[in-house]
Amino acid sequence: MDVGQVVAAVTGGGSGLGEATAREIVARGGKVAILDLGRSNGEAVAKELGSGAIFCEANVTDEDQVNAALDRAIEELGPVRAAINCAGIGMAGRTVGKDGTPFDLGLFRMTIEVNLIGSFNVIRLAAARMVGNDPNEAGERGAIINTASVAAFEGQVGQCAYSASKGGVVGMTLPIARDLAVSGIRVCTIAPGLFLTPMLMGLPEPAREALGRQVPFPPRLGKPPEYAALACHILENPMLNGEVIRLDGAIRMQPK
Repeated sequence: MDVGQVVAAVTGGGSGLGEATAREIVARGGKVAILDLGRSNGEAVAKELGSGAIFCEANVTDEDQVNAALDRAIEELGPVRAAINCAGIGMAGRTVGKDGTPFDLGLFRMTIEVNLIGSFNVIRLAAARMVGNDPNEAGERGAIINTASVAAFEGQVGQCAYSASKGGVVGMTLPIARDLAVSGIRVCTIAPGLFLTPMLMGLPEPAREALGRQVPFPPRLGKPPEYAALACHILENPMLNGEVIRLDGAIRMQPK
């Protein structure tokens, strides 16, 4: 798949990994529909990127909003051939707190709803449109990239909800790839380690540096453009399918 010819829907494209991916796709000549919440920087990012990008306000958990965003992307940019799920939230808390209080079930549900169900909602609605695309010379009609986390494999203390949601993303990658293979649609997932996303940017510089030193090599936090580069490579490499790729500098998370 030629990134320079692709129209991609990028969720969470107003910041962090999604913003970097949207910028990289447009820089390579592609077009992007940024799906994000109204309070995000998505509209500003789209304006900065120019005619190659549009902003579509959408909550990934809302079927009507995602449908409307994808329809608008097709109408204004052309057939959507890539969907990249970067929208997500992080909720921290122990299963039972030090004061004996159990983890808030509403927060657990919300984390699953956004990170797992929201990702699947975008996958199914984007794929339903991709199946109608004309195949390219390799028989591809589309590609879908999800975002998990190393927490899916080595969740730390307080990450029960987040790890469960990202573990679900990992677990559904292969079966969805198998489901969509008949239609020439590939599915992969990237599992980032410690990256300079808005969640970590709020930490003091000494704390960020200390986290970065936990990474074997390179001994620093990952940069969003490094995620974007891998996302673009997945789009370009037709043999990448059904795979979960760790992007983590060889870190293996400790309990805390």
